[in-house]
Amino acid sequence: MLYAYPACFYKETEGNYSVIFPDLDHLSTCGDTLEEALKMAVDCLAGYLFSLKQNNEIAPIPSAPDKINPDKEYEDYAEVFVNLVTVDVDEYARTHFEKSVKKTLTIPSWLNDLAVQNKVNFSQLLQKALKAELNLGNV
Repeated sequence: MLYAYPACFYKETEGNYSVIFPDLDHLSTCGDTLEEALKMAVDCLAGYLFSLKQNNEIAPIPSAPDKINPDKEYEDYAEVFVNLVTVDVDEYARTHFEKSVKKTLTIPSWLNDLAVQNKVNFSQLLQKALKAELNLGNV
């Protein structure tokens, strides 16, 4: 599902950019260039909405861009504009947040043989063990 939220893009006097999402508890990010700030805004929005989804929380209703007053959010800037930031959260999560990483590990041969005999899913078992070790619960 595609989400779109207005964000205030502030060009700082030093040339870098700050980005604030007024509808999302003033969630913010930044970038050294406008291109980087746009990329970071998408990542920030995706992460926030993905977190809401993981916690079974409902995303706030986005405001219309013309209803956003950027002067209310930030005061010290050279330029400002409001722009919609869009992201397909499910697609973004698949490629950025849920991306699997291949790991190589070594275990004793006898343990491997016994696990294979018992049809142990090594990947699933390692994930469960890592989550337990890191106190991540049911993440």
